[in-house]
This record gives sequence, C-alpha cells and structure tokens, in this order.
Amino acid sequence: MQTVLSIQSHVAYGYVGNRAAVFPLQRLGIDVIAVNTVQFSNHTGYGSWTGQVFSAGHIADVLDGVAARGALERCSAVLSGYMGDAALGQAIVGAAARVKALNPDAIYCCDPVMGDVGRGFFVRPGIPDFMKEHAVPAADIVTPNQFELEFLAGHPIRTLADALAATAAVRATGPRLVLVTSLLREDGPADRIEMLADGGEAGAWIVSTPRLPLDPAPNGSGDAVAALFLAHYLRSRDPARALEGAAAAIYAIFEATRRAGTRELQIIAAQDEFVAPPRVFVVEQVG
Repeated sequence: MQTVLSIQSHVAYGYVGNRAAVFPLQRLGIDVIAVNTVQFSNHTGYGSWTGQVFSAGHIADVLDGVAARGALERCSAVLSGYMGDAALGQAIVGAAARVKALNPDAIYCCDPVMGDVGRGFFVRPGIPDFMKEHAVPAADIVTPNQFELEFLAGHPIRTLADALAATAAVRATGPRLVLVTSLLREDGPADRIEMLADGGEAGAWIVSTPRLPLDPAPNGSGDAVAALFLAHYLRSRDPARALEGAAAAIYAIFEATRRAGTRELQIIAAQDEFVAPPRVFVVEQVG
C-alpha cells in the first residue's frame, strides 16, 4: 500500500484542503498521513469563519513525531495545498525534502493555492512569492488553476498555445509535470471546462468535461482534483491516464453536488462514482 503525507488546511464543516483530499485518496486505496496547517470552522469562501492558522513550529513538531514512528520513509508522495504563511510554507517544503531524502522515489505534489479568477489572490501577503520562488521549484508535480498558472508564468492565457507556453515556463523552474486544474480559453468550447497535463518530453494532454450549472461554484474542487490526479498518477505513473481518471472522478463529484443543490462538494455521496466513474472523457494529446 502506498502512503501520502498530505499537509493542508482543515475545516470542521465542508470540504476543502485535507477534508477534500484525504477521503478521496483513502477511497482509492492510498493510506494518508494528514497534517493540518489550519483548523477553521469552514472555508473562507463564506466570508466569515473561526479558528486559527497553526505555527510553523507546531507543524514541525507534528512532523517530528511522525518521523519518530518511522513513517516518513514509507511515504510515496507529499501533497501540499494552502500554506497559511511563508514560514509555514518553509516547513512544508522542508518536509517534502525530508521525505525525498529518506525515499528517493517519493514525489512532491504541490497545489499552489493562491487565488482564482474573479476573486484574485486570497492568501496572505508573501505566499504568492513564496510559491513562485520556493515551493513550485521544489515540486515534481504542480496543480495550479488558470489564475495561478498565469501568475507563475507571468503572462495571461487566452489560447491553448498560451497555456502550453505557460506550463513550459513553469516546468523550466523545476517541476516535471504541470496539471492545470481548470482551463477556459478563447479557442476552446464555450460549454465545457478543460484540464491540461503537461509532462514535457513525456507529452501533453487535454480533457474537457461539460460545464455544470453550479452557482456558487463549490470551493475545494482544486484540492480534490490534486488528490485524485496524484492517486491515479501513483498507480500508473502515466500523466494521460491520471488526467483521465481525475477528470472522470471530479465530474462525478460535481454531478452529485449539482443534484444536492449545495455549495459543498458531495464527496461522501459520490464515493462509489469517483472510484468507478459512470462517465469517462476522451483525453487528447496536444504536445
């Protein structure tokens, strides 16, 4: 059995961060060591919440305790998301380096949570620069949304060519694989949303799924996609198969969320469907 060390935010109510990542990983047969960077009552998309961001010292202390059990060397991957502040980010990147030193085959998957189209940046000052200069270069896989990819690459994305140029620019900083978790482009289908996986010499692939009427759009979808993609990638080590699996799984979750008429991802309700999705989407090679 493979094990993922997932270092992300935690909410008591709803499904973002580790709440959106841990169960999908477990349901797909992967053990998870979950370390929470924050504990909030709910995600910040509601506009108000309670709770606190944990200190870098707290996270380091928890990781030391996990290491004392000999668990870090058994990790196949490290998954990170919302980081809270730059000091916490340093602890997370350090943890990934620690795992990779113990297990050279382990991979670091960084979801560079910073912001989104329409909302702009919603993280603390210093986090975007830390992501761009430290976290992303240290990662093997990064999973930005379109807004985050534009920031990391330093230019807007309007076409598929723009997107591929952006993923190539990000790969040049260190990661070998870039997954764009949501892509809307002028030369793409207006009624669909796409995901793009660029593995450089290994190839680039795109997949599109119908745009469902989800209003408001559920928070945590990027967190879930990163976990689903990582799970399928650990199984196959094939970016195209991982993209196909992640697209089908998140669409099944979106369908369940639409049926429920809620803004919270219906991860529990859709658990059988994201393990064995009823609908699979064609992955097209574009590079």
